[in-house]
Amino acid sequence: MASEYLKWKAREEKPAPPARELSKKEKLLNWLHYHRLHLIAAAVLLWIGGSMLWNSLGIGQTKPDYIFAYIGQDNLPGESAAALETALSALGEDVNGDGKVVIELRQYATDRKGEAETALYFNSAANTRLLADITAGDSYFFLVEDPQSVQRSYQIFANLDGTPPAEDDYEAMDKVFGLGELTAFSKLNDLSGLYLGRRCFYDGKQAAAQTANEAFWKSLTEGAAQ
Repeated sequence: MASEYLKWKAREEKPAPPARELSKKEKLLNWLHYHRLHLIAAAVLLWIGGSMLWNSLGIGQTKPDYIFAYIGQDNLPGESAAALETALSALGEDVNGDGKVVIELRQYATDRKGEAETALYFNSAANTRLLADITAGDSYFFLVEDPQSVQRSYQIFANLDGTPPAEDDYEAMDKVFGLGELTAFSKLNDLSGLYLGRRCFYDGKQAAAQTANEAFWKSLTEGAAQ
């Protein structure tokens, strides 16, 4: 009598059922799932490159009179951003002589939440764009949620008299105004938790070219405790 082992060894192997053929939609969803991070990275790089080219060529653009950079955890809601631009344009002057006062608000959401890897790409992209802005000296005015963190990272805020801070000075709160202190922002209640600071320039030529921005800064901060 054959042993139980030999019976087991000689057992008939049942072939595995054939794999189900995926539909085109399922194949596409699988591909998107496994390549989503690459697609996000490519889209971010393409957006940055396209924006730089678009800006350098000035295609279809109205040149702003003043540029503000917002730095916070999330982008400002569309209505808040539009109200801010409208309120500020009513206080500014037509610097470039095109017949209108244009405020450009650049938003840098540097601490976006969500899936860890996806959030990392978006946060890195925001920081890259912010560094490009700082390097180019585009934004003069900064609206920020956390001035101390921004100053520690970039040492970007000027002293209240417009001079750059000392090399070892990373203090921020003596260089910014809470929007609640400023009459110019009194009607923008949803932005009252933000702070306004201005860009410092270590290069004398760049600093000398900020006459219009300095005048607007004085207008925005008029009446605030210095």
